[in-house]
Amino acid sequence: MSVVRILGFSTLSCGCVVGRYRDIASTREVTYVEEKGAGCESHAHRRNHTVSAEREKFAAVSLTTMTARAS
Repeated sequence: MSVVRILGFSTLSCGCVVGRYRDIASTREVTYVEEKGAGCESHAHRRNHTVSAEREKFAAVSLTTMTARAS
């Protein structure tokens, strides 16, 4: 288990909410699906699992562009 800091979150065009986190010890960034959208048909979007930016090229919102930032 490691300590992470939230960098921000975003809602994808499919309705899923994703959060981007940074591992404090390694400075690695990870993107998790926080909540799956009701109409989402992507099998890659599973609640509490990581999601890859390469698999999300079809998403209208880039995972690197977060709509809100943690303070």
